[in-house]
Amino acid sequence: MSGLTLHTPRPTEILLHQASRKLELTFDDGQHGELSCEFLRVHSPSAEVQGHGNPVLQTGKQQVNITAIAPVGHYAVKLSFDDGHDTGLYSWDYLYQLLVEHDALWQKYLDKLAEAGASREPGN
Repeated sequence: MSGLTLHTPRPTEILLHQASRKLELTFDDGQHGELSCEFLRVHSPSAEVQGHGNPVLQTGKQQVNITAIAPVGHYAVKLSFDDGHDTGLYSWDYLYQLLVEHDALWQKYLDKLAEAGASREPGN
């Protein structure tokens, strides 16, 4: 993934809807949408999740919620989740990519869960 450039869309609004467990994003190029807390958690850019070139499949995260959003400079946010995970920095370009590629990334995740015989349900 490329780094920030002068052309990287930047969020104009980030709203957390805890009841529905969704993060609503609006970017300055007009791109707008919602990402579930589960989706953001399983696609965390942290080393803990991404591994060292070998991503670690995240399971049982269906009910996870975001408890805090902290800005990091002018380029990212740190999301804290109620399962204790808080080490991923979500840069503007990464959030934008997650929003634009959501459907393909979600299907890939569901396929990996099925291959592993794993579940989105907590405790399984």
